[in-house]
Amino acid sequence: MMPDRHLLLTPVDKEAPARVRRLRGLGIGDRPDAALDLFADRLAELTGAPYAMVNFIDENRQFFAGLHTPEGTRPGTDLAAAAAADGGLGRYMARDHGYCPHVVVRRKALVLEDVCDYPRFAGNPVVDEIGIRSYLGAPLIDRTGIVLGTVCVVDVEPRRWGRAGLDTIKMLAAELVEQIHRREDGGI
Repeated sequence: MMPDRHLLLTPVDKEAPARVRRLRGLGIGDRPDAALDLFADRLAELTGAPYAMVNFIDENRQFFAGLHTPEGTRPGTDLAAAAAADGGLGRYMARDHGYCPHVVVRRKALVLEDVCDYPRFAGNPVVDEIGIRSYLGAPLIDRTGIVLGTVCVVDVEPRRWGRAGLDTIKMLAAELVEQIHRREDGGI
């Protein structure tokens, strides 16, 4: 019997239940957040990427609480519906789509200048569904040690993110974690 290819592509995430509890405690990760949309806009601006996301992941799906698209729109629809309608990116995506679940489980940044150069990642549904060819993401590691999600940018063309891109995404992830902590502490 041949195993389902998605089981091979998507890493097991044993931390998901604890992450969901922490996100609920923080009051984030299940609805659009204007401050996180602005943060995604900044991610896109600093990296020159057409798409940028602040992504929180539960057991079954990913939710872009912060989202920047090339059109400047922030749809609230499912990825499949958005992709079918206009090739755009929605707020929700299945856990087995995209590269953020790998970042969360690995607990470290991931740079894919051309996803097609990596057989493990080239078969991901986002390549065919919305044409993603390049990815740069970093984990949001909370003070409790839980990875809350990611900040990431993607492009429909191969991109040389380089060391500067990696340093930028890691710096922005750390900055966002500090903002989340200030919010939790009542500072924002």
